[in-house]
Amino acid sequence: MPSLQTALPPELANNVIRLYRECLRRAKYIGNQQHNTQLLVDMVRQQFKKHMHETDPEKIQKLKDDAARGLLNHMLFEAEKMSGRKFSRGS
Repeated sequence: MPSLQTALPPELANNVIRLYRECLRRAKYIGNQQHNTQLLVDMVRQQFKKHMHETDPEKIQKLKDDAARGLLNHMLFEAEKMSGRKFSRGS
């Protein structure tokens, strides 16, 4: 089986790698706060490994969007916590 890097166009593979690295950074950050770093890092790795041979561009985009949404939600949560202000439109 070809690796993710050779199966996808370089710009797509690079974006996935960057997204993976950022997800790992966030998992380590959250894990340090909640004292479960290894569990969160393993969860991120497991999800990326599970889909590493995906070749359908639409599914890849959905997976990337889901990961990016998770990162954005965490960043908004942290910003709200630091500022004491609510950024979401919900109640």
